[in-house]
Amino acid sequence: MVSSRRPRRSMSRVLLLRIAVVLAFVTLAGQLWRLQIVQGDTFRWRANNNRFRVLPELAARGVIYDRQGSIVARNRPRYQVVVVPEDLPEEEAEQARVLRRLIRLLETPLPTSETASLEQTLPVTETTSASIAPALPSLEELEARISEAAQESIFRPVLVSDNIPRDAALLIQEESGNLPGIQVQVQPRREYPGGALTAAIVGYTGPIPRESVDVYVEQGYVQTDEIGLAGLEATFEQTLCGEAGYRAVVVDVYGREVRGIGQPLSPVPGHNLVLTIDLELQRVAEEALRYGLQAAYRRAGVAIAMDPRNGAVLAMVTLPSYDNNLFAQGISAKAYAELAEDLDHPLVNHAISGIYPPGSAFKIIPAAAGLEEEVITPRTLLGDSERLDGANDGVIWLPNKYFPWDRRQDQPFYCWVHELGYGHGRINVVMALAESCDIFFYQLAGGYARFEGLGLEALDQYAQLFGLGQLTGIDLPAENPGLVPDAKWKRQVYGQSWVTGDTYNIAIGQGYVLATPLQMLNATVAVANGGYLYRPRLVYRTTDANGKVLQDFVPELIRELPIAREHLDVVRQGMYEAVNWEHGTATDAALPNVAVAGKTGTAEFFIDRNQDGWPDRDAEGNLPTHAWFTAFAPYEDPEIALVILIEGGGEGSQAAVPVAVEILQAYFAPEESLEFMGTEGQPIEPTKPMDGVDHGQ
Repeated sequence: MVSSRRPRRSMSRVLLLRIAVVLAFVTLAGQLWRLQIVQGDTFRWRANNNRFRVLPELAARGVIYDRQGSIVARNRPRYQVVVVPEDLPEEEAEQARVLRRLIRLLETPLPTSETASLEQTLPVTETTSASIAPALPSLEELEARISEAAQESIFRPVLVSDNIPRDAALLIQEESGNLPGIQVQVQPRREYPGGALTAAIVGYTGPIPRESVDVYVEQGYVQTDEIGLAGLEATFEQTLCGEAGYRAVVVDVYGREVRGIGQPLSPVPGHNLVLTIDLELQRVAEEALRYGLQAAYRRAGVAIAMDPRNGAVLAMVTLPSYDNNLFAQGISAKAYAELAEDLDHPLVNHAISGIYPPGSAFKIIPAAAGLEEEVITPRTLLGDSERLDGANDGVIWLPNKYFPWDRRQDQPFYCWVHELGYGHGRINVVMALAESCDIFFYQLAGGYARFEGLGLEALDQYAQLFGLGQLTGIDLPAENPGLVPDAKWKRQVYGQSWVTGDTYNIAIGQGYVLATPLQMLNATVAVANGGYLYRPRLVYRTTDANGKVLQDFVPELIRELPIAREHLDVVRQGMYEAVNWEHGTATDAALPNVAVAGKTGTAEFFIDRNQDGWPDRDAEGNLPTHAWFTAFAPYEDPEIALVILIEGGGEGSQAAVPVAVEILQAYFAPEESLEFMGTEGQPIEPTKPMDGVDHGQ
């Protein structure tokens, strides 16, 4: 009985073993089926991604030239260190070791010779040295970046440090065997040889803003690409950026490239820009404006030159400026804070974004409007009344609207010469422009006694026809449209009714009217060329990488002013007399070799805080003033028009005119370029700010 049970028990165990073996093989077969058939494509894709990579080939950004072929923006190699999360060691401790080693290598001091070579490639500025050493993340910050990036794609490179020195890049590459997942990439870095000289025009490039990454990636950009963020770099981003290529490669277990696969797709370089700007004239304008600011004890100003025949901008200077190389390299937080907090706003292009009361430079507009609307003729005489003793006192008294019979409530309106003890008397429009008579334009715009005047509606209409209160359309971002106010605007903003005195103030470029320097230059150009308002332009043409012309930018006419040529000729004559008549306000602008026409302006402005160097009022109670001068030459056949603005500079005839003289002299006779001279051929002696107020000049 015992012997019969043992074989039966053994048979049961063998059967169970066989069943277990069969189940094991079935399980293994099922797993093999799942791996090979069900998930085969997934694992095959992951294996290929571990072995094969498609690497983007960045396109070279287009070069920017001035009109003479001088380089304004170009590309230089830039070394970046990135981490590919998939190629890092799986063990956390080993991964931390690799990242710590990388950070130590990046913190290695740069050899003196390498530092010197880098500094020589950059314009010398106070903040350049701070931007050479890129900021490094801590180990914790780097691990957080990698973790965040891995959630989206384990193959997407994570930027560790940008613009590292070449020696540091070579050192990291030498240790690549000990740094799995770490790669050094060579990408183009934007360089601006002109630096601050052209920063306001060219702008700068920088990393794609974090909030816009998805938008740019959808357009074909790579996350680590740089884009234009300001100036022409931003406006012409699609023209300059080019088209990226790619190449397929085999990599080893460390993520290092072993060999290429197939035919790579070569990148297409971006197109080049050829500007209308002349760098030599730009340098002259910058130097002249800088001297003018020093003479006026000011720090902010604008100088723009334009070809009145087509709207091409020949020079555009705004001071203070900034070195756009700092942004291209990766500006430090400290350097950016200094620029952003500067009260003179160096990051703002004041030529197109700054708005100011235009002062008497505005008078060319009501003069043209009055002639065209037949409110006046060239022989019409307006001006202040004679006193009982027969003298002109430079003042008119506007009756109170509600109590016209009570002369004690009359409001006085003064001409700028009133402070000198006399007035201009009754004069015509040519003399009024030449002498910048405020009272003439008060009456022309707002009427006086039985003379009706233009009225606010017509004055606003012509101001807008000349381009004020609207964008000029220049190919730069952040342009300001300025302000041409009307009665509705005043009710909405101030809750007050429009009065005749408001119209008087606008007529002389004061009150609520605000304009950019470029708008005032465009208005001057329309007078100079006989009534053609052009869209200002900075780009002359685009070319491909081989220099082949792709597109010539033709002059773009905004409108032809509905003003008869003979009426504009009268305004032109008034501007000519302002420079060439002995009683004109801009006689210092007269040149021996070319006929110049121009209009000065001195615009009061109010500030509600005591900014650095700007008192609320001077010792005599006068408000501070901006100095303006706008001009064109030659008078008969204009080739150049310009506008000068010195913020808080005082009188236009004293502060702005000498700057224009230097620019015009350099343009017409560069071999005989004047030193920055005053009225007697001697260097200008700086005058104290707020040394007196001249509301007309």
